[in-house]
Amino acid sequence: MAKPQGRYRWLVCFLLFSAVALSYVDRQVLGVLKPLLQERYGWTEIGYGTIVFWFQAAYASGYLVFGRLVDRIGARVGYALAVGIWTIAHMAHAAASSVASFALARVPLALGESGAFPASLAAVAEWFPQRERALAIGLANAGANVGAILTPLIVPVVTLAWGWRAAFLVTGLFTIVWLVAWLALYRRPREVARLSAEELAYIEADPVPPPVRLSWRRVLATRETWAYVLGRFVIDPIWWTFLFWLPDFFAKRYGLDLKGFGPPLVLIYILADVGSVLGGWGSSRLLARGVGLNRARKIAFLVCALVVMPVALAMETSSLWVAALLIGFACAGHQGFSVNLYALPSDLFPRWAAGSVIGLGGAAGGIGSMLMAQAAGWILQATGSYRPIFLMAAGAYFVAFALIHLVTPRYAPARIDR
Repeated sequence: MAKPQGRYRWLVCFLLFSAVALSYVDRQVLGVLKPLLQERYGWTEIGYGTIVFWFQAAYASGYLVFGRLVDRIGARVGYALAVGIWTIAHMAHAAASSVASFALARVPLALGESGAFPASLAAVAEWFPQRERALAIGLANAGANVGAILTPLIVPVVTLAWGWRAAFLVTGLFTIVWLVAWLALYRRPREVARLSAEELAYIEADPVPPPVRLSWRRVLATRETWAYVLGRFVIDPIWWTFLFWLPDFFAKRYGLDLKGFGPPLVLIYILADVGSVLGGWGSSRLLARGVGLNRARKIAFLVCALVVMPVALAMETSSLWVAALLIGFACAGHQGFSVNLYALPSDLFPRWAAGSVIGLGGAAGGIGSMLMAQAAGWILQATGSYRPIFLMAAGAYFVAFALIHLVTPRYAPARIDR
């Protein structure tokens, strides 16, 4: 079916992109401030790992709740609820100071932010046919890297002008503006008067099977669920470790301070952004050329795993910019891999079941990230070196690819209704 002239679906994609960007700004503020707060309040590496641990614990729990909730209340209300919760919690960080108080503030932040991806993927499933879905997810997911780029640029300026507490308050205001725009603009396709009949027909080109009420047992008994769950369990911890610890890595390895984090982090997340878009575009391009879904997605997984591998050498170089490039390529590979993995629930499950699968995968990723947060704290406290972390990152994506292929070798639609 030829692409229609209408572009409303890409406005929806821009809203999703913006929300993901803001969620990453809000979650990364603490990571950028870590060296300053660690010096001021005397946090140990294990103490900081504990703060990250509780964020991940709440994130994992919230994914289970929001995955099912979005299936029932829809993307519009589900996303609005998630954003409202995380914005209040994010701004509440300004009242914290100790490890315990920051951990307490991180819990509702994580609960709210855990709803972002289930709601975003549900919105993509509502607004995009399968042939454009990975590209749309890639573009929306690129917001993560834009948020990660903006944070080390905004936070030092605000902190040096008004203090670290203002960094949480100012960034929280941006999310309030987004929430107003989302409620004003987002509806299901058939509820948007400005949507052309041609674009609506294009969006609804894929057949939609009738919904079936699912139990957790039925979802967990499906092989394709475990392909997604295991993939997220393996790769999510690597991304979260980069997100929360990179400013500290540059401070300890290269002596950077709050004013110096920006340039290398911007380079890293620009590369991650490119990887996110190319990962979605690449598999979508293969599909457009007639390559089967199984082959297209798995070629993308393999290429992205190869791109990550050189990060094993990041600790070995004395050059700040070589290290930033190696980490940037790893983040690009991660994002490209993630885009195609995020497409799995909508590729293989009907829309009314995808949210539950997404919730389970997010919970698995959160559990893996909890374990990694504690392990990273112990490794850094004991050795003072990031080398073991980079070595784990280099091999994680091959492990994830192997697991996905073993569990779902055909990459065919799940027989969830049987």
